[in-house]
Amino acid sequence: MQHGYIKVAAAIPAVKVADCHFNAEQTEQQIKQANEQGAEIVVFPELGITGYTCQDLFTQQLLIEQAEQAVGSLLENTKTLDVITVVGVPVAVDSILLNCAVVFQRGHILGIVPKTYLPNYSEFYEKRWFASTHHLNETFIHYAGQQAILTAQSQIFVTADGVKFGVEICEDVWAPNPPGTYLALAGADIVCNLSASDELIGKHAYLKSLLAQQSARTMAGYVYSGCGFGESTQDVVYGGNALIYENGKLLAQNKRFDFEPQIVVSEIDIFKLRAERRTNSTYVNAQHGHTALLHTAQAPLTNKPFALQRTIEPFPFVPQDEQMYDSCEEIFNIQVSGLAQRLKHIHASKVVLGISGGLDSTLALLVCVRTFDKLGLSREGIVGVTMPGFGTTNRTYRNAIDLMRELGITTHEINIAKSVTQHFEDIGHDMAVHDVVYENGQARERTQILMDLGNKLGGIVIGTGDLSELALGWATYNGDHMSMYAVNVSIPKTLIKHLVRHVAQTMHNEATCQTLYDIIDTPISPELIPADEAGNIKQKTEDLVGPYELHDFFIYHFLRHGFTPQRLFIMARHAFTSPQQRANHYSADEIKHWLRVFLRRFFAQQFKRSCLPDGPKVGSVSLSPRGDWRMPSDATAKMWLDECDKL
Repeated sequence: MQHGYIKVAAAIPAVKVADCHFNAEQTEQQIKQANEQGAEIVVFPELGITGYTCQDLFTQQLLIEQAEQAVGSLLENTKTLDVITVVGVPVAVDSILLNCAVVFQRGHILGIVPKTYLPNYSEFYEKRWFASTHHLNETFIHYAGQQAILTAQSQIFVTADGVKFGVEICEDVWAPNPPGTYLALAGADIVCNLSASDELIGKHAYLKSLLAQQSARTMAGYVYSGCGFGESTQDVVYGGNALIYENGKLLAQNKRFDFEPQIVVSEIDIFKLRAERRTNSTYVNAQHGHTALLHTAQAPLTNKPFALQRTIEPFPFVPQDEQMYDSCEEIFNIQVSGLAQRLKHIHASKVVLGISGGLDSTLALLVCVRTFDKLGLSREGIVGVTMPGFGTTNRTYRNAIDLMRELGITTHEINIAKSVTQHFEDIGHDMAVHDVVYENGQARERTQILMDLGNKLGGIVIGTGDLSELALGWATYNGDHMSMYAVNVSIPKTLIKHLVRHVAQTMHNEATCQTLYDIIDTPISPELIPADEAGNIKQKTEDLVGPYELHDFFIYHFLRHGFTPQRLFIMARHAFTSPQQRANHYSADEIKHWLRVFLRRFFAQQFKRSCLPDGPKVGSVSLSPRGDWRMPSDATAKMWLDECDKL
């Protein structure tokens, strides 16, 4: 394991039914492949040493003996390899035959795990040959020249660097109470499944759903290897499934119905899984009383070259394309429901919000419009106020006016230049000095106008600030930082563009669509500094605090998983430098620079987050001091910045 990642493999070897020598040779080749690719665990299909479809040949003593000899040859021929191997084989114990997984490394058997649930319905009739762990009395056996224990107790295997994994076999995961659940509760980070599930119409989709649910429910990694080409097709067909999951997410899969051997490799993030479990009190409580027999691997730790093979999504907050419509609708429904409940509770029929012509205020306005429509209230109760100042450009001003007019809300225009100028004269500030006083004075003047107008009209002020701004502290304290209900408070900047685009794509008013698309294309800016000579935006937020796509990446993994700066750096390099990704490319130096900026600002700006207004939680990450994130305002960032400097 390096940086919390453990590389695992699911193998689909070539198989000849009842030819243990051939099957062992094919298995050995793939063990060596997995080892060369840096895998620490490789999983093979159920009964892969004999073939799953031997039927009554399982009653033949020769087959059982040859299977044991084949395992012996694998032990001998792989004793120099570090990879932990899990193979399927029938094991005879006195008067019973067990369908087992043999786990071995460097020529030593770490343990043997019998199958618990034997399917005996439809095309399956395993009870004709095999017994369940329910019929097993704990015993020591001599197998393939070594001593091993056979037990019905849960067994967990521990790698040299402390990763814990357990094994279940095929039908086990289909049971109402899968052994893998108990393995996870006893501490297993990963569950391996040796399978022989045949192919039927619709079964593959159900299988993937089942594995996703099981890995999500247990907050575990899941490595699944199913029988493929070469098994008997007398009555059924085996497509060969190699699947790797992590907490409900499919990391890697093979091509089904392939005639050639396949091996699928990916990394499971152990640090992330453990972080999820630690923060989930339900999971912690469920673990009470669950224990397992531990088997510890003895292979020494090695420093193999490390390179991530799995895909790391550069936009963790943004839904995948095929989920975009439904996800955007769900997000809007959460925002709308939150605002609607607040309005009904206080018996209000008016809201006031500042409209700048930028993304955040546009999204907040769209939420207000949907809310009023759903409540059956007139859109005239939505009071949009555009407040041009020293840095307002014609583009954003025009978009703000057009959007409010097109949506049919009440529009106010209040130029703040005069009042802010007077304020600067009152406090003796030089208007030519464009410092924090110059910028924040404008922001607070706008907030004062909105608050007082809200009081005058009997409405509440709707906050427009987003999650990314709160994380970075990119808001004026008691200025745009404050409102009476903040509808965007849990939505990051990278997601807001997609939400606004979603409305544009589903709206029938062509003029409004064009306005929304132009807002999406407008550079992000607070517009507190005068425009350039051509009248264009001069103060661009991302030039000052850094790219939001990088910061949102840091925010998600820092808050959700508690990752270290080193982990954030490694992940960001992979996510933002891989040619197949759809994100911008950033160099290692750029990532390090903006990571340091993020950490410094995040710690320094907690005081703003400690007094946030109410607002709906939308995703898995929130900065509400009453919910997900409670942090002292005077916590020091030294340890995080020191580690960042060492990158």
